[in-house]
Amino acid sequence: MATKKELEDKREYARLLFMQGETQKVIAEKVGVSAVTINKWVAENGWQEQRAASNITRPELVNKLLHTIDRLIEQVNESEDPEAMAGLGDKLAKLSTTIERLDKKASIVDVIEVFMAFSKWMQFRMSFDDEITPELLKTINKYHDLYINELLQNKFNQ
Repeated sequence: MATKKELEDKREYARLLFMQGETQKVIAEKVGVSAVTINKWVAENGWQEQRAASNITRPELVNKLLHTIDRLIEQVNESEDPEAMAGLGDKLAKLSTTIERLDKKASIVDVIEVFMAFSKWMQFRMSFDDEITPELLKTINKYHDLYINELLQNKFNQ
């Protein structure tokens, strides 16, 4: 039976593999736990949502918003509804503000992308570098998360 610390290390290793896009089956084999356990960890800890959020880039978000604006304008013009036309300006202003906020937060997205690339590199090195352990990866990841949270809360400015 694994100790609590060993189980935490396995879960963190599994999370890193999952965030890098590995399948749950491969993760279960690499970590040495059942596929049911991996499935449970993914569901309980919101890994699917975290992976999705980390894989979308600022340019992709801006592009989706621009497509939304385009569709909105087309729908309003086709409807010829005076109320829809009157509300269009407000909706466009809100979407424009969102795009501006994304531009201001781009540095945070860039940080996340760099941290993800660094984690993948560390994972790769772990296969032949004995100094890189699941515990080290867990510690580094902890500080990555703290840094990002502080950036998001404006406690620390780059």
